[in-house]
Amino acid sequence: MGGFCGVVSKEDCVFDLFYGTDYHSHLGTHRGGMAVLEPDGTFHRSIHNIQNTPFRSKFEHDLSAFVGKVGIGVISDTDPQPLVMSSKLGTFAVVTVGLIANIEELKKELFSTNCVQLQYSTTSGMVGQTEIISALIATRDSIVEGLQYVHEKVKGSISILLIESDGTFYASRDKWGRTPIVIGKKDGAMIALQESCALQNLGFEHVRDLGPGEVVKMTADSISTVVQPGRKMAICSFLWVYYGYPASSYEGRNVEMTRYRCGSALAKRTPTEADAACGIPDSGTSHALGYAHEAGVKFARPFVKYTPTWARSFMPQDQKQREHVASMKLIPIPGLIKDRRLVFCDDSIVRGTQLGKQALKLYSLGCKETHMRIACPPLVYPCKFINFSRSKSVYDLITRRYIRDVEGENADLDKYTNPDSEEYKGMVEYIRAKLHLTSLAFQRIDDLIQAIGLPEEDLCTYCWSGKDYAETGDCYHCPCESEESPKESENK
Repeated sequence: MGGFCGVVSKEDCVFDLFYGTDYHSHLGTHRGGMAVLEPDGTFHRSIHNIQNTPFRSKFEHDLSAFVGKVGIGVISDTDPQPLVMSSKLGTFAVVTVGLIANIEELKKELFSTNCVQLQYSTTSGMVGQTEIISALIATRDSIVEGLQYVHEKVKGSISILLIESDGTFYASRDKWGRTPIVIGKKDGAMIALQESCALQNLGFEHVRDLGPGEVVKMTADSISTVVQPGRKMAICSFLWVYYGYPASSYEGRNVEMTRYRCGSALAKRTPTEADAACGIPDSGTSHALGYAHEAGVKFARPFVKYTPTWARSFMPQDQKQREHVASMKLIPIPGLIKDRRLVFCDDSIVRGTQLGKQALKLYSLGCKETHMRIACPPLVYPCKFINFSRSKSVYDLITRRYIRDVEGENADLDKYTNPDSEEYKGMVEYIRAKLHLTSLAFQRIDDLIQAIGLPEEDLCTYCWSGKDYAETGDCYHCPCESEESPKESENK
């Protein structure tokens, strides 16, 4: 995945930029970077490997070298960023977040026009996606036209922060709004970032979220739209289920409150007798709180997570390393497990290997029953729009392995996304048995949509349903134009 932050200020921006970027550290573990425009018009940039050391620790010693009023920072799992590029449009610094699904096609097109900007900048010897974006921008006659051109050319999603050498700052949300960009302000400064949770502790007030495809130009005390937002949005629903930070809100819908409602919906739809409701930390905890409250059972923490040195388990490239991270960071508390019937809430099941091992560990510690409630529907389609998964094959998904084994590679997948079909029920029963669970139930997609609180046509649910409303759905519904304000709807 990844996350970014940009600040433009009347005074020095480095403090806000450093901590604002750090608030995105949960989104990636590959590279971290910052670039600040210095008073003499040049960019000072620093990039560090953060795979084994957190962003904040790596950059604390660099801070004294950064001086300037406008800057960008990034947590990147794609390529080393920020880039400082020279072009016919002048010098600019740029960061990107997202996924270019047609990167090879774009690279060939740029090479065919004798583009000399692309360099092998990554340690893997590959051209990075931020270089591709920079080159696309530089083919147009202005930065704004270049940002619009990116929206036209990229399949997938790309959001961008860019600073020109004269201090002009742009924020550009991806065409379909699959990832968020939030704008905040305080006296003498403006900020653009993905995680709104960073705003309060840095003293910023929320201004608004950018619309899908919108491009804005920001100064220390103003924001102006230079490319109007599109009329369709497909923001990733998995933001609320898993990788969004609990204190953040997107399109006026808070992550923690949404997860609580997800857990409540699971308790209503799939109740079971249990002594306690528990969450697989961290994201499962919020779901479990909602489940416990709705079901009228105690909340317990039979697993705690050791976080100081372990990354999120989906981050490492190697499957064995992912499993090792998952098994090492979760520590059981035997006294809360022995002779108890426990219902666990978790965000999702991808491969199933981690959850199966956790279930066996529970039984070895004397757990009588292990019930699992998953906060989203079964993952049937790999995401092709944003870069939040390390899966390299469709058959990394336990659902697709089951479908292939039952029907072959050309099965009608719609049957397996319908929770009322016999095929769906057979798939869930297979996963339950495979993972050694007493019972298993997944969230229904209509319950998840209701928990988020946005219109279905504004949400991307492709990984569960195979449908993408960005191409076929209705118009984007701005929360400001809904019948009730986000605050009112959150209180229901």
